Amino acid sequence: MLDKNQIAQRIAREVKDGYYVNLGIGIPTLVANYIPENINVVLQSENGLLGIGPFPTEENVDPDLINAGKQTVTMVDGSSLFSSAESFAMIRGGHVDLTILGAMEVSENGDIANWKIPGKMVKGMGGAMDLVASAENIIVAMQHINKAGESKLLKTCLLPLTGLRCVKKIVTELAVLEVLPEGGFKLLETAPGVTIEDVQKATEGKLIIGEDVVEMSFV
Repeated sequence: MLDKNQIAQRIAREVKDGYYVNLGIGIPTLVANYIPENINVVLQSENGLLGIGPFPTEENVDPDLINAGKQTVTMVDGSSLFSSAESFAMIRGGHVDLTILGAMEVSENGDIANWKIPGKMVKGMGGAMDLVASAENIIVAMQHINKAGESKLLKTCLLPLTGLRCVKKIVTELAVLEVLPEGGFKLLETAPGVTIEDVQKATEGKLIIGEDVVEMSFV
């Protein structure tokens, strides 16, 4: 199974030259460490930063320079800082090419639940609803099963929804899956050492297995 860094590394392959990309809290922030050097990508944080670099080394930490998850980050040449109002104008205006988010649940129709757990206090929904409502391309980085061993890829989400029919692709510790327009998780790749049967057992929603499923490679 993949660890969090490997999930981020695999997602980084989905990033194309010239993209403006928003990285959500959690695993998605790690994607900044794996952007290929031969492409030009601008990473956006909704708290007001355009041009995020890799995480800083210990001697280069600036406590005033943080991402939306309050992690310290670096800035690349040409970066800019601005208000969150301007940041969300970019997001709502459709100027972000790819949004990478974490999730607690995703349904086979591409619905996503990632902002609230009933019974637990949260400060607010953050930027999640704006991001999923405005982005045309959403990739989710998440664990396939929860701590109780239950699937998080469901027929229907059980937690409060963040957005409807918006997720396009999912990368978990077990697999890479595409959410089909007509519904269903299409299995594209399995993690090294993970079988198709393993993915089937871990997926509650409709799983579609094509003839071209391959094993992920990190070479």
